[in-house]
Amino acid sequence: MTSRVLVKNLAAREDGSVSVSGWVETVRDQKKVQFVILRDESGDVQLVHPRAAAPATEVIETSGDVPVGVSVTDDLAETISSLTLGSFVTVTGELKHDERVKLGGIEIKVESLTVATYAHPELPIASDSSLDKRLDWRFLDLRQPRNNLIFRIQTTLEHAWRTWWIDNGFIELHTPTFMATPSESRAELFQLDYFELGTAYLAQSPQHFKQAAQAAGLGKVFAITPVFRADPSFTSRHATEFTSVDAEISWIDSHEDVMAMQEQLLVAGLTAVKEKHADEIRAAFGIEVQVPATPFPRIPLAEALEIVKQRGYAVQREDGDLDPEGERQISAYVKETYGHEFVFLTEYPLSIRPFYHMVDEATGLTKSYDLIYNGVEITTGAQREHRIDVLEAQAVKKGLELEGLESYLDFFRYGVPPHGGFGMGLARVLMLLLGEQSIREVTYLFRGPTRLKP
Repeated sequence: MTSRVLVKNLAAREDGSVSVSGWVETVRDQKKVQFVILRDESGDVQLVHPRAAAPATEVIETSGDVPVGVSVTDDLAETISSLTLGSFVTVTGELKHDERVKLGGIEIKVESLTVATYAHPELPIASDSSLDKRLDWRFLDLRQPRNNLIFRIQTTLEHAWRTWWIDNGFIELHTPTFMATPSESRAELFQLDYFELGTAYLAQSPQHFKQAAQAAGLGKVFAITPVFRADPSFTSRHATEFTSVDAEISWIDSHEDVMAMQEQLLVAGLTAVKEKHADEIRAAFGIEVQVPATPFPRIPLAEALEIVKQRGYAVQREDGDLDPEGERQISAYVKETYGHEFVFLTEYPLSIRPFYHMVDEATGLTKSYDLIYNGVEITTGAQREHRIDVLEAQAVKKGLELEGLESYLDFFRYGVPPHGGFGMGLARVLMLLLGEQSIREVTYLFRGPTRLKP
């Protein structure tokens, strides 16, 4: 492998020979000197090549004039002149620190340039192309430094979460994508034929598999995994395939234990992002990363609905839950009142919760919550019902057939400790952290009802 140096590491190197590889961002092909901006996955650098000039004794007469030092063609100049934007090249040359160079105070005087691949001379997208057009050519769209940064932030965030979980004794699970039975109902499910076993379903959540781990005695577990929803929504926050960030813990007293765990996890992740990327995020997105104080504010759903009503907004949903504008309104209230970007909404009725959420006998409401971040729900969490008789009764009350839930209900027939957990949308967290308007901007390759490629 070529001993290439990443652009981000050039500033710390002393002047001297260096080799870099990347793609051509711009070319300024001037009469006496050529400039190329080369970009790699870590940044961009200016390349310079003074054209070869004829010595004074090799003058060329033109219409009676006798110019001295006329530029002549050299092989390297011809190669640079042939470069198209997006071509991938390897360059060897002399690194020089020069404060007059606007791009990072360094440049490389080219000695050799090898073209790995030439790009087509006309790129299919531009900086002002629509989002849909950019998604058609996502692999080109991701060459932009701003988009590159999104996935470095995502990596930092996930690494910090995994580190926190592992440091706190969690086990990572890789849960199946195929399920033999629906996770809750047959709504929003992708179905497919599965050999001689009949119909299989793409998992809407690793929920049931995390609960099986509690029956197995694994205790604290987490999973970062793709999940699927056959939901024909076209909103900025929905996708048919997305990455779910999940955790489940045993021996809890209530959903408060789950909320406390998630608070600590989010603080760990956002602290890592702030420490590593704060300046880059400020420059690229105009956002100041906020590490939230704990505990996060907690508001019962009924109280939240009343607050939203008092703010002059009538929630449009008929099931008793907040709609998207209601979430924005309660988030605005929390920022005004507590100066906080997060709020837990708690105490949901079972009518708008899955059958496996535990019901508080004192209130008749579930021991569950939604977590709202900057006006958008990112999480549903709860204490799960672990008593088989109560679980079956709640499933029947929801109108579900127990026969279709047998493989799930089997988890509970031989003993399960009190437990709970949450599922959180990775793309939503990134979207809200960076102030973007759609999860399409922060998803590597988005999947929706009308998008199955690239």
